[in-house]
Amino acid sequence: MTNSDTAATSAQPKKTPLHAQHQALNAKIVDFGGWALPVNYGSQIDEHNAVRNNCGMFDVSHMTVSDITGQQTLPFLSKLLANDISKASNQSGKALYSCMLNQQGGVIDDLIVYYISDQHCRLVTNAGTNQKDMAWLQQHATDFDITFEERPELALIAIQGPKALDICAQVLPPELATLAGSLSRFQGGFAGQQFIGRTGYTGEDGVELIVTAELANSLWSALTDAGVQACGLGARDTLRLEAGMSLYGNDLDENHTPLESGLKWTLKLDDERDFIGKQALMNSNSEKNLVGLILQDRGVLRGHQEVFIGDQLVGEITSGTFSPSLEQSIGLARVSKRLAVGDQVEIAVRNKRLLALVAKYPFIKNGKATNTLG
Repeated sequence: MTNSDTAATSAQPKKTPLHAQHQALNAKIVDFGGWALPVNYGSQIDEHNAVRNNCGMFDVSHMTVSDITGQQTLPFLSKLLANDISKASNQSGKALYSCMLNQQGGVIDDLIVYYISDQHCRLVTNAGTNQKDMAWLQQHATDFDITFEERPELALIAIQGPKALDICAQVLPPELATLAGSLSRFQGGFAGQQFIGRTGYTGEDGVELIVTAELANSLWSALTDAGVQACGLGARDTLRLEAGMSLYGNDLDENHTPLESGLKWTLKLDDERDFIGKQALMNSNSEKNLVGLILQDRGVLRGHQEVFIGDQLVGEITSGTFSPSLEQSIGLARVSKRLAVGDQVEIAVRNKRLLALVAKYPFIKNGKATNTLG
C-alpha cells in the first residue's frame, strides 16, 4: 500500500453501529463532519412531518458521550460550564443545557449534561467538535479529583414525535419501556448499563437512547417493524430550526458569546460562581443578538446571507431553511441593531433584496405554530 493509499483510507468517514441499517433502508449517505450519515431515506418532508405528527427516529451515534465521576464532579462542571450545574442537582437524571466557553467568552461547544449524582454526570457533546472538546475537558480535569471517560462504544437513537412515548411503551424491552414512561421532560436515567434521556433536538416530545451497539441494532429493527419513520440529517435540521434550536458552527462558534447567540437564558452572571469565560461576558458591551426571520417574498433563507435595513448592513443569517410546517422560509440571524418583532429587513439573495420580518422563535412549539409575529 502506498502512502497515498493510506491517506485515502484514513480519510474515509467513520460509520456508526447502525450503518448497515441505513443501507438496508436505501438511505442517501453523506459525509457529515467525518461520519457517514443518512441525509434522508426518500422524502425529507415526509420525514419531517412524521416527527411533527407521529413518530420518527434518528441515528445520532456520531455524538460524543462522556462520563465524569469522582469527588469533585460538580466543582469541575461548575468551572467548565456557563450554565449552573447546581440547578440540576435537585433531581437524579435531570438534564441541563449549557455552553462551554473559552476565556474570551466564545462558545467551544454546546452540550447536554445529565446529573446522575454528586459524583457522576454524563455529557453529550457534538461530533464535529470532538477533538477540541476532549482536549479542553482533559486539560482542565487535571486540576480536579475526577475521572473523565469518553464512551465511543455506545450508540444513540433519538425517537421523537407526539406518539414517541406510546411507541416506546410498545417496542422497548420492558425495563426500558418502564424507565421511559417514568421520566419527566428533560430527565434521564439508567436501566442497567443502558440509558434513556427524555430529551431531543426537534421541539417534540420523545427520548434519546444511549445504549450498546448490539441493543441499538435490535431496537432499530424493532422500531422499523413497528412503522417508525427513519429520519436523516435533512429533517433533523428543518425540525431543529423550526424549534429555534442552535446548530454549532452556524448559530454558535468561538467568535461569539452566548449573549450574542440568543442564549442569555443559559447564563447566571449575578452569583459568586467563577466559570471559564464569565469575566469576558461581564465586560462585554456587544449589541449583537440573535433574531428570528420569516421571509415574505419567494425564495429560501440560507446561512451567510446579509441582512439590511435600507442601505445599512445590520447582520448575517446564521441558519435558514424552508419550513415544511409553516410552508414559509425561516431563519435565525445575528444582528447588530436592536430589532423588534414585526420590523422589516431585507435579505441579500444573489443580486436581489428580499423582504423578511423579524419574528419570535421558536417558530413551532409542541407541534404547533407559535404567534411568531406578535
